Amino acid sequence: MNTEVNIAGVKLKNPVMTASGTFGSGIEFSNFIDLNKLGGITTKGVANVPWAGNDVPRVAETYGGMLNAIGLQNPGIDVFCERDLPFLKDYDCTVMVNVCGHSIEDYVQVVERLADEDRVDLLEINISCPNVKEGGIAFGQIPENAARVTREVKKVAKQPVIMKLSPNVTSIKDMAIAVEEAGADGVSLINTITGMKIDIERQKFLLANKTGGMSGPAIKPIAVRMVNEVATAVKIPIIGMGGIATWEDAIEFILAGATAVSVGTANFFNPKATEEIVEGIEKYMERHNCEDINELIGIVNR
Repeated sequence: MNTEVNIAGVKLKNPVMTASGTFGSGIEFSNFIDLNKLGGITTKGVANVPWAGNDVPRVAETYGGMLNAIGLQNPGIDVFCERDLPFLKDYDCTVMVNVCGHSIEDYVQVVERLADEDRVDLLEINISCPNVKEGGIAFGQIPENAARVTREVKKVAKQPVIMKLSPNVTSIKDMAIAVEEAGADGVSLINTITGMKIDIERQKFLLANKTGGMSGPAIKPIAVRMVNEVATAVKIPIIGMGGIATWEDAIEFILAGATAVSVGTANFFNPKATEEIVEGIEKYMERHNCEDINELIGIVNR
């Protein structure tokens, strides 16, 4: 039984990855699960310089999920390369680094810095964070802007470039087509959906940022629809995410057209979620007499 999938020439032993911002760089979860069992780890967003993130409070629970307005807090690329990448060298899984920036130059600097790091297999360019006032979402809502970032990053990247798309757009399909034409090697979707929560007793916004990105099981049907829509419009591989908490969720994304899946919010309430999803996919394949998981990718469209 083959569970191996291919993302732009990079092989993953199985299609289960972690979603950026929910798993650190793997260090934080290494005492809970065997990282070697995962297809890949996606690191938290990394910028060219340290980012402090947004003011607190930055997280709020909602029905079926959560809101976050962290603002991509991170220690910067130098700390990441000195601390996180050496740790990941001890594990047999694909590593995808999430790259964030306030400008195209910021993205390019990080990508150039990572070009010769042998532990970096894929680059995920975050043009879809709704909690950053400059950059991020500014590039992720207009096809021409997304294409411009893609082209500039591709000029200096030595690893395959995966563009992370926002659901907060009129047409996710147009965004995917734009980055594909600009040279993207794949896309990941969806990022969080912009939401808000109000404290009715204090009669104030619960998040200091007022709005935050909603994630978790409540957004899964939207994410599945968008993955399927993009799968019928582009030829590059898709990493699907958005509310995946169980192996059933993961299979749904794969059938919709995702080559791989990323597990995010579920890690917070079930640290073993990714490992359980890997096992669940294998049992599903056995039950359906499926010898190669690639036979399942996008099957609903065939």
